[in-house]
Amino acid sequence: MHRKDFIKLTLLAGCGSAVLPAFMQAAPPSIPPYLKNYAALYNKDPRGAALQWFRDARYGLFIHYGLYSLLGRGEWVQLREKIRVADYAKLKDQFTANKFDADMITDMVLDAGMKYINLTTRHHDSFCLWDTQYSDFKSTNSPAKRDLVREMAEQCQKKGLGFFLYYSHGRDWKHPHAPNNDEWKNSARPDYDPPETAYKYGKEHHLEQYVEFMDNQIKELLTNYGPVAGIWLDGRTVLLSNDKTPFHVQQLYDMIHSMQPQVLVSYKNGLLGTEDFMAPERNWKGGMQKPLELCDTMQPDGWGYTKSDDNKHKTADQVVQMLKTAATYPANLLLNTGPLPSGEIHPDDVKALKEVGRRIREQGWEKLLANANH
Repeated sequence: MHRKDFIKLTLLAGCGSAVLPAFMQAAPPSIPPYLKNYAALYNKDPRGAALQWFRDARYGLFIHYGLYSLLGRGEWVQLREKIRVADYAKLKDQFTANKFDADMITDMVLDAGMKYINLTTRHHDSFCLWDTQYSDFKSTNSPAKRDLVREMAEQCQKKGLGFFLYYSHGRDWKHPHAPNNDEWKNSARPDYDPPETAYKYGKEHHLEQYVEFMDNQIKELLTNYGPVAGIWLDGRTVLLSNDKTPFHVQQLYDMIHSMQPQVLVSYKNGLLGTEDFMAPERNWKGGMQKPLELCDTMQPDGWGYTKSDDNKHKTADQVVQMLKTAATYPANLLLNTGPLPSGEIHPDDVKALKEVGRRIREQGWEKLLANANH
């Protein structure tokens, strides 16, 4: 800038910043698209704006998808059937996700009247749906060769949906230094007989390596996938069975909030009491110290795809009743679908969600809930 131009701008400064060229004006803070209607509050208190958005959201889609989907016997199949680590890992070579369509899923969610999506980035089997640098056990290292977390993150940001990241924290059936059954109980690992040779035991077992692995992966998710609405941690029962201090959970929460201040943190029913919201399964009988989200399934009970439940999925009427139950707390309903092995959303779920969305648009929320069961 020439000296004369600088002096001119200095003299004009008293007339207000509106006369300054764009490059001289302070840029407004970047507001995540899903929080665009909460801009004023976001500028003062990003997490406060996110909490208000969360209370207003009412309804979201949970997606349990991973290697277990290929077997069609639920997300706990490795533990329940005691499938050996090496044998289970072979499923990676069959993972194509050829019909996993984030564009279609986000359109379906919007049409259903939902405001956010929660995707299982890494479930208890430790298979990752993103291109993590901390593990080779991932979707980009399978025939799919796709980063499903990135695909979903991009579509959610494009369409103004909140994007929550489910992450299995504390329960891991592959990592050699994850919590073991000798100390942590509560199905921390499959009860193999003879013991699994891929696991470390005794003096060779170093939990701190696993905690570092988890922290690094969560940091990676918060760094590479745009604005995140929430980190949704699962594994609470393992940590409750023993001393929680080695996991440095509060430090993890603080790191999350420092990286993206709007991010809401949940640890299922609550672990420390410092979580932003609680997310228990189905009918919650506890207190209401935090904003609440009830998790329920389109299948009768299972979260990951269960083939034996075909033709037994929830109907639109049942979903509306679940919404009414959640509203009585009050709570959001996080309604789960378990995609087919290909990644396609189950046709029965698509049909039911479409019908619920139609009713929400035509009747409005209050009338819809008042007419439930009528």
